[in-house]
Amino acid sequence: MNLIARTITVLFATTLLAGSAHAADIRVEPGPDALVRAVEFAQPGDRLHLVGGTYQGGFTLTKALEIDGGGQAHVLGTGTGSVITIDAPDVVIDGLKLTGSGTSHETIDSGVQMTKEAVRAIVRNNRIEGNLYGVDIHGARDARVEGNTIIGGDDRLMSRRGNGVYVWNAPGATVTGNTIRQGRDGIFVNTSRKNTFTDNRFEGLRFAIHYMNADDSEVSGNISIGNHLGYAIMFSKRVTLRDNISLDDRDHGIMLNYANNARIEGNAVVGGGEKCLFVYNANKNIIRNNRIEGCEIGIHFTGGSARNEISGNAFVGNRTQIKFVSTKDHVWSGNYWSDHAAYDVNGDGIADQAFRPNDAMDQVLWTQPSAKLLLGSPAVQLVRWAQSEFPALLPGGIVDDKPLMKPHELPETARNWKASLQ
Repeated sequence: MNLIARTITVLFATTLLAGSAHAADIRVEPGPDALVRAVEFAQPGDRLHLVGGTYQGGFTLTKALEIDGGGQAHVLGTGTGSVITIDAPDVVIDGLKLTGSGTSHETIDSGVQMTKEAVRAIVRNNRIEGNLYGVDIHGARDARVEGNTIIGGDDRLMSRRGNGVYVWNAPGATVTGNTIRQGRDGIFVNTSRKNTFTDNRFEGLRFAIHYMNADDSEVSGNISIGNHLGYAIMFSKRVTLRDNISLDDRDHGIMLNYANNARIEGNAVVGGGEKCLFVYNANKNIIRNNRIEGCEIGIHFTGGSARNEISGNAFVGNRTQIKFVSTKDHVWSGNYWSDHAAYDVNGDGIADQAFRPNDAMDQVLWTQPSAKLLLGSPAVQLVRWAQSEFPALLPGGIVDDKPLMKPHELPETARNWKASLQ
């Protein structure tokens, strides 16, 4: 029996449409070049079912095939280029372990690499481990990356690693339900639009999700744990960042850098960060109903950010609630401040007096950190007393004219993750 007859068994075939080609389920067993030859002889629409074992990778799919490893098949690359390259529409890669890519950033060597021809490609339920990049969606419209475990290499500096999922100019691409660890950025999207990133978990990365020049997209339901930065929205418009969690991210939980017309709603940034939320030259954004808790700085506004709506947020237990230097007052209405000793005589849930979270001494401390040694001194107390008695001495900055008496609770998912990390 020749090699093809031995390694490929046609189980059954069904007619898709009258007069069309047959789509077959094909059983493939391990053997030298077995998968490569099965791919070569299969017809568009065929499904290759791989028996458990190791198969040679480093090939390109140029027709619509489904490869199903059942969670038992290992496709091993050659150490050069990508393990599997998809160069045809409607390909499905399911249930494989994929290792052994090359190490070139120039060619974006990946576990799975999609070209612009890979329209509607699906990569799901795979373990993609130790490759330079996990999945490269390079121009493939409406591609889907779902339910994978993607673990990058740790044999080089973080800045020299590849991304878990790289999205470039791939409108409609979705990345959902994945666990992404190590590597450089969990998801890096550049020059794209109308993408959706939901329900992913990120750990041990530089950025969990990193946007550059990508508009009209949604980031929701993700969890970032212990990364350098959680969610970075940069040079992008109309991005929705909703119901995400950032726990113990080192530098920032959320960063808006030249991000405009975004909606930042219902997120929880908890602990560990230098800045829970950093806003730099970002305009006309809605920042609403977020919980910002336990950071060195709750929210830092700088670089000319303007016309942002800040309401319904809870600033809880941050060492400095706001860092925002200005020569005039800016009104944020209806937020909760854990350091506001407020009264609510009529019981409407809104404090009876407006709240100014920063004073002149705060601004001194931002510019001269060594002055913290004087916080308990009579001179500092005198300045703060004078400001309270003579409001005209107050600097410009944030004024909440309707501060809330109670914060909204930390979402249950965030509470559970927080408890598990303690």
